[in-house]
Amino acid sequence: MNDVPLALATALASFDELWSPRVVARVNDYDVRVAKVAGEHVWHAHDHTDEFFLVIEGELHISLREEGVERTVSLPRGSVFTVPRGVEHRPYAPSGASILMFEPTGTLSVGDRHEEIPDHVDVTTGHALGE
Repeated sequence: MNDVPLALATALASFDELWSPRVVARVNDYDVRVAKVAGEHVWHAHDHTDEFFLVIEGELHISLREEGVERTVSLPRGSVFTVPRGVEHRPYAPSGASILMFEPTGTLSVGDRHEEIPDHVDVTTGHALGE
């Protein structure tokens, strides 16, 4: 990690892969990750941690399944939302978006429980920037 400031726009410009987060900073035992997203991710849940989203550009939608009820939240640019641990969710961005996520180091992008993973989804704990 750098010991100098990093512009998020510069970090995002350094890669093109979708659903493939890059670690831009670490805070204690947490990763700060950025990703470019478009289309659908997979339904998944993180059993041991909440997942924080900040929309940098575009609009992100997150479908949630809570206690047998499904709902969707829409996050325009500049919005934040936290998915509570254990809640099944599926992020998607029909028109594309750039997002920042904050989660414990080592957290898989598809959580602990997930549906079948298509080829376009990267199963990762976050790539180093420039990777």
